[in-house]
Amino acid sequence: MTRIFEDDLRSGFGTRAIHAGQRPDPTSGAIMTPIYQTSTYVQDALGQHKGYEYARGKNPTREALERNVAALEGGRHGFHFGSGMGTLDSIMKLCRAGDHIVCGENVYGGTFRLFDKLLQHLGLSFTYVDTRDPQKIADAMTPKTRQVHVETPTNPLMWITDLRAAADVAHRGNALLVVDNTFASPYFQRPLEFGADIVWHSATKYLNGHSDLVGGIAVLNDDDLATRLQFILNAAGAVPGPFDSWLILRGTKTLHLRMRQHDANGRRIAQWLAERVGHEHVLYPGLESHPQYELAKRQMSGFGGMITVELGTKERAAQVLNRVRIFSLAESLGGVESLISLPALMTHASVPPDKKAEMGMGEGMIRLSCGVEEVEDLLADLEQAFEGI
Repeated sequence: MTRIFEDDLRSGFGTRAIHAGQRPDPTSGAIMTPIYQTSTYVQDALGQHKGYEYARGKNPTREALERNVAALEGGRHGFHFGSGMGTLDSIMKLCRAGDHIVCGENVYGGTFRLFDKLLQHLGLSFTYVDTRDPQKIADAMTPKTRQVHVETPTNPLMWITDLRAAADVAHRGNALLVVDNTFASPYFQRPLEFGADIVWHSATKYLNGHSDLVGGIAVLNDDDLATRLQFILNAAGAVPGPFDSWLILRGTKTLHLRMRQHDANGRRIAQWLAERVGHEHVLYPGLESHPQYELAKRQMSGFGGMITVELGTKERAAQVLNRVRIFSLAESLGGVESLISLPALMTHASVPPDKKAEMGMGEGMIRLSCGVEEVEDLLADLEQAFEGI
């Protein structure tokens, strides 16, 4: 399993983003981590190797990325998988048939799809609750509960979970707290510091930041848990190629720079939207009108570039989606370019209509991923797209 270099934890975030987990190549002095494009490794003799046998289990490029992101999250062990869903599926393999999981009711649609359409048929049971209220998590716990899954901020409703309170509830029930930190990134939020046991990301999003690959990463501290997850990674094989690891490693080097701009643009655009359509219709944890603004300030150092806007009807939403010129109509998020989508029909299409209605996720709700373009250009784009609304 991949352990970080201990001295990587002593530097500031930007320094860790650029250097953690990597050293110049000893054979050539190359400052960039090589892409070890190999499927197997020659052994010196029977039973004697250099720590590598087959690339499904370990790859030096992948290990550099795993160390890097682990250091950014303040964890000891990192694991890079072929996708965000491959990451979550592997984490779920820590469970066994008969186990119970408490999950936030507003999570990414793919998370719900994995749990509801696949894993519940393999002997796992799930209870979905509003994790904004720690008591609702506690009420859902049973003697068979092994994991509590939360997103914060949630996708797309921007609900905030009190991570320390959720960790306390999970641990009282001898369960793991598993946190999807994709929206915040480790630059703005580090759930391990609040008691989470496993933090994971769709590395496709902010960690990579350039919309050119699919990947996922999990980070944790516990050695025994890391040994089990390493076994699952190798045995189940949801692993990426080394070039994908290298691309994300390129992305994390600018994470601190990009997240500052995502945040600056997100704050400006959220304020403009609130003035344009009303604070009650704009969901952004960086607005003082957000009901959990104070909690978000306590456990996040910034609010990022994700904004959700309720326009009331599908027709109004469609007008904006069809008129934008710089924002691109597409799924995904976290890239340098700005994207816009309609979650109810796109990222959360797999969530049953009645569940979406209960949460208030209608067809008039749009989600913006504010990129790092000039904010005045983004505001001008939204101005013309919202004309008449």
